[in-house]
Amino acid sequence: MNHSKNATDSHNEDQTNTEPTDAYIALGSNVGDRERLLHEALLLIDRHPAIQVTRISGIYETDPVGYTDQPAFLNMTAALSTTLAPIELLHVLLEFEQQLGRTRDIRWGPRTIDLDLLLMADVQMDEEVLTLPHPRMMERAFVLVPLHEVLSSGHPLQEQVNQIAVRALKDGEEGIALWNTINWPGASAHSAN
Repeated sequence: MNHSKNATDSHNEDQTNTEPTDAYIALGSNVGDRERLLHEALLLIDRHPAIQVTRISGIYETDPVGYTDQPAFLNMTAALSTTLAPIELLHVLLEFEQQLGRTRDIRWGPRTIDLDLLLMADVQMDEEVLTLPHPRMMERAFVLVPLHEVLSSGHPLQEQVNQIAVRALKDGEEGIALWNTINWPGASAHSAN
């Protein structure tokens, strides 16, 4: 059973859980073969012994945000089941970014792959290396549109995420277009709640 945590529980945030926990990540790429890199990232994540990819969104092509003088991104989200604690999962994701050629030269700049931990069950934490829920996700339609496809029913943020995502799609949010879907074994690819 998942219990809500806050920053006062941070001394336990680096300990592996015995029960699987739902986590949600955003994946993005705008350098190289973007779609292949997203697929490779999903494979790396799913092959980790403590992580299973359970659902994936469609892939959306989106305009860059922040540093705009760069190619368009392909973005998607994935739901995971993991026994890793939040900080452990973050470190695994950062390791996979590095394996796929990620460099951090320019903030919000071009990247082979970007793996962001958005949510982990109902964990709330604000640590130097990780804040959950992700502090800027509710401002980013390129995260919320694919997230609304995979976010579990009953998640505390589901209604808010869905409202913003549906509004962005209905209003024809500039710079977001469905690009493709990935057939993912064991996951309900591109299925909205």
